[in-house]
Amino acid sequence: MTMAMARERKLKQGALRSPAKARHPKSTRSSKEGKPLSCSIVGVGGSAGGFEAAMELLRHLPAKNGMAFVIVQHLDPHHTSRLAGLLGKVTDMPVTEITGKTIPQENAVYVQPPNKCVIVKNGALTLIRRTGQLNLAIDHFFESLAEERGARAIGVLLSGTGSDGTVGLRAIKAAGGITFAQDASAKFDAMPRSAIRAGLADVVLPPREDGRGIRRIAEHAYARPPAGDDGAET
Repeated sequence: MTMAMARERKLKQGALRSPAKARHPKSTRSSKEGKPLSCSIVGVGGSAGGFEAAMELLRHLPAKNGMAFVIVQHLDPHHTSRLAGLLGKVTDMPVTEITGKTIPQENAVYVQPPNKCVIVKNGALTLIRRTGQLNLAIDHFFESLAEERGARAIGVLLSGTGSDGTVGLRAIKAAGGITFAQDASAKFDAMPRSAIRAGLADVVLPPREDGRGIRRIAEHAYARPPAGDDGAET
């Protein structure tokens, strides 16, 4: 093991009581303006009951945390979403519904529109069409986050029915990222329970404790890009 890898393992162990397996993170990708993405991205997925859980999570996060949060919620594609406005009432971070390619900024929350899926591609949050009747929006986002951010990816799976998010957390865990799942406090526990039973959740806690765990990560050097990182791929 290299000194860099050993250092990263210690960082993760200091940030969480139940750390993910540490791997050397990918270099930060550059945005189209040529600037590296300096903030970690936290993907938060939920379905039935997930909205309330996401509100509880955001309530326990400081406004200045150095991270970008992307809320992927199963929504009715035929109705206008009030998600951004409602979540904005419980956090001082700006909450924005994604309308086009968006470079995520630290200390900000992003939500996908009801008739689209969102992925991370080339440093930007990018909207794609929903395909098929089975909604796998969380898997799509988590998988793209793992591909884009590697060991600096963080996935949080909240209340919901079905199993969307399990495959995505597997991708994040395989990339060396950190995975959270809601505990028995979930109003509908099928979604987080699927990931927990598969052994894919590094941390199993209620949303308020997830928020505190993420805050510890944000305060740790692990969440910041490596010194001298210029955004180039290696």
